[in-house]
Amino acid sequence: MDRKRSAAAAGQAWQIYRETLEPDAPGLWERARAVPRMLKSVLRGQYKGMSFGTLGLLALGLVYIVSPIDAIPDMIPVVGIADDTGLALWMATVLIKAAGDFVAWERGGRPTVLVGEPID
Repeated sequence: MDRKRSAAAAGQAWQIYRETLEPDAPGLWERARAVPRMLKSVLRGQYKGMSFGTLGLLALGLVYIVSPIDAIPDMIPVVGIADDTGLALWMATVLIKAAGDFVAWERGGRPTVLVGEPID
């Protein structure tokens, strides 16, 4: 992962963190605790705010981080770990952002209609 992408991932992570500090927004700890519930709801088909494609990308990212095979070997001092770090930041950002939306969905009474869907 190059510097621009790493900087973009870090900037996005910082933006999500700042969002957790807003008055009515769910905090970081509340979002982190909501991740397992969110994943269950997505897999059961109850929550439509996260797609199976996004879940698949998160799973592939986890496999990539854990796997000994890397695009840039970890033996290269700084650059080797930068790709794993950037990917981990992206994954954390996606999960925390999605968990915030999930908590808002839970607080709203778990509506089954998504915003923007036509209602008969």
